[in-house]
Amino acid sequence: MNPAKPDETVQMIVERLTALSDPAFAAGQRRFFQHEVETVGVRSADLHRLARELSGEIKGWPLTARNRLMESLWRDGRIETGALVCYLYRRFAQQCGVCEFKLFERWIDRHVRNWAHCDGVASWLLAASIANEPELRLHLVSWTGSKNRWKRRAAAVALLQEAKAGRNFETITEVATRLIADRDDMVEKGLGWLLKEAYPKQPEATFAFLMEQRGRASRLMLRIAAEKMPAGRRRELLARNQPRARS
Repeated sequence: MNPAKPDETVQMIVERLTALSDPAFAAGQRRFFQHEVETVGVRSADLHRLARELSGEIKGWPLTARNRLMESLWRDGRIETGALVCYLYRRFAQQCGVCEFKLFERWIDRHVRNWAHCDGVASWLLAASIANEPELRLHLVSWTGSKNRWKRRAAAVALLQEAKAGRNFETITEVATRLIADRDDMVEKGLGWLLKEAYPKQPEATFAFLMEQRGRASRLMLRIAAEKMPAGRRRELLARNQPRARS
């Protein structure tokens, strides 16, 4: 692969993806997603193997050449090429910092059009930048007001690793407070996922937050957030007669 010719490299990658394609699996993917996706039907295990091979080939590339390749893969538009971007860049997680965070934000603004790509960029790449440069998490608060549904979802999903580690609960609740009245189902599911993962490390604080805010929350979000709670707490949170939370 030639780092000076990213478009040629993408063409080679697409040819390899086509060789791995399964039309029946592609049809299943199109049914699985709630919105239209372009796919050739490559299974996740095959994508991971291809990512391992490609990462060895581009490991020594200059950063600018690597990022040009990623941009070209995004422009291809298939779900597999976007997934490869996430799989490949995840292998460089220790190098992710401020510049990469800005790069990943541009990808969400320009290229992310489905939940799979959103979650790959947010839960792996943005999360890696935040792990390396914790102050970057504060940028997510402003994303909650974006017109882009995927950027709002990413504001929650990018904090998953922080939630699982029991870190930065104040940022988690600030983002959650701003998103909790959002009725886009992709945002509701992302926020519910975040609060579900926050519960094991911060059970009392997470439950108290949800009880305080449940009058503003959707049933969908609450059901997801309650999945790791004991049955009694889950019933209490999901009780039908909910008081309205103050705005």
